Amino acid sequence: MSHAHKQLHPGPDTPYGQAANRSINVGGTAFAYRDLGPRSGVPLILLNHWGAVLDNFDPRIIDGLASRRRVIATDYRGIGASGGTAPVTIGAMAQDAIALIHALGFEKVDLLGFSLGGFVAQDMALRAPELVRKLILTGTGPAGGKGIDRVGATSWPLMIKGLLTLRDPKFYLFFTATANGRQAAKDFLKRLKERKENRDKAPTPATFLRQLRAIEAWGRQAPQDLGSLRIPVLIANGDNDIMVPTVNSTDMARRIPDAQLIIYQDAGHGGIFQHHADFVPKALSFLDA
Repeated sequence: MSHAHKQLHPGPDTPYGQAANRSINVGGTAFAYRDLGPRSGVPLILLNHWGAVLDNFDPRIIDGLASRRRVIATDYRGIGASGGTAPVTIGAMAQDAIALIHALGFEKVDLLGFSLGGFVAQDMALRAPELVRKLILTGTGPAGGKGIDRVGATSWPLMIKGLLTLRDPKFYLFFTATANGRQAAKDFLKRLKERKENRDKAPTPATFLRQLRAIEAWGRQAPQDLGSLRIPVLIANGDNDIMVPTVNSTDMARRIPDAQLIIYQDAGHGGIFQHHADFVPKALSFLDA
């Protein structure tokens, strides 16, 4: 089977690095996604961080999850290969994702949201409770959560440091400054470069700023009724998240009736990337339980 043919017709064993870029029209806007793993069971929809495109999903996590689950990685409106203009509210992103799921023909899904994606996933579960079976929230926090309205102020100096040191800002933002953290950061950033062909488009500065407006508005929003979430929820983070402070993870775990909490030691915002070998089996057993 030629490589090109495999691109067009990925089997259940196609790795994320070779998964085809797909697109679906949702209400007149093209949404980009990748679809892999077995065709049976409840699909797992992935929602990613601020400024992320399809190539910012950790291939170790996706391939690990897709060994047993159908996994669909998505691009928000206005970012990567998706059309339209990036929304400036989490609510609009959640409505987009719900519409995308309906367009794909799914009646029940599991959600995994990282950072900004975790805000969107919570909002989706509250807006469309009949749609969401289980929820995984990583490196994230609730509406009105501590420090979320300060994400920009926290991030800009480290983004500038990234430019000055010729490093991806995620090196500083997602990982701790310890030897462990630095090694995990290098490994993670290397994994993100594994895909060589048909990569997604990088985000524009305007999109980055529009998404930041949505994040900061979420941080100023009134708290939501997380006690009304009547589904199983798995929450994971590092013990030293400087972007969405770790206290938000413990707060969500306290407020959600059926929540499990994993806090990784000596890890930051990207704790699940640093500890992917531990996180993937835990996530799969949570989804299978």
